[in-house]
Amino acid sequence: MKNTYNLVSDIYSLVSTKEVAEGVDIESCIELFGENVKDLMRKEFTEVRDDSRKLRMSNIGRDERFLWNVYNDVDKGEDLTPNTYVKFLYGHLIEELLLFLTRAAGHKVTDEQKKCEVNGIKGSMDCRIDGIVTDVKSTSTYGFKKFKEGTLAYDDPFGYIGQIKGYAHSEGETKFGWLAMDKQNGHLTYLLYDSEDTQAPVYDLISYDIEERIERIKKLVEQEEPPEVCYKPIADGKSGNQKLAIGCSYCSYKKQCWPAVRGFAYSSGPRYLVEVFNEPKVQEIEVS
Repeated sequence: MKNTYNLVSDIYSLVSTKEVAEGVDIESCIELFGENVKDLMRKEFTEVRDDSRKLRMSNIGRDERFLWNVYNDVDKGEDLTPNTYVKFLYGHLIEELLLFLTRAAGHKVTDEQKKCEVNGIKGSMDCRIDGIVTDVKSTSTYGFKKFKEGTLAYDDPFGYIGQIKGYAHSEGETKFGWLAMDKQNGHLTYLLYDSEDTQAPVYDLISYDIEERIERIKKLVEQEEPPEVCYKPIADGKSGNQKLAIGCSYCSYKKQCWPAVRGFAYSSGPRYLVEVFNEPKVQEIEVS
């Protein structure tokens, strides 16, 4: 029986043997993949998208200070770089590829981009795979580990759980999952959570009421003063310096929340320091 528990092994078998699942019309899968990619490119390069919603399902799981900044039009200070736009586009293409492989492996994909709404907050879910409300993600190797090891609930700076809980709740479901790919190495995994599974180690972190969260966020963003910063600084190794946590370092509001932040171009990527006791021996970069 096809289900999300054997999804990854079925995809691996498909790409290894090039033998599609019994009953699958591979030409139809290829045609649908091509049409979906064409639609994606049309939206990217021929349509002007103006989404003026400040609170939406895709961000409702984000941290409170971030949402307050979004709702109150706090100046981000920094624009997205061209390579970031390329990265986003690449991610969308990977997601279409994964859905193609899912179909070719004999699994059922339904409800793509179905409109969802909870307490006035709207969004579009990725799909259902074998009946499970599913988000399809392309991730870094670091991010992939959280899906592979099932630890996403302990470290979710981008609010993936709140987002998909909203989709699932609008569908009357308690189970939801992610089909994730390590975009550097091609590894795949499927993480399934059930917010009613009281025996799950993550139960206390995922069982909250999404309607209550939405109502609380609506009130919070109307307040005059912002909430506390999302994350406290952490030690930068043994240097004595303090750096922004990952959730802050990837945030476009870091300069607004941390006016004294300084950026440094390490070989492993930019690092943002808020307390510098030992000057790094690498080039400093502007944080706008």
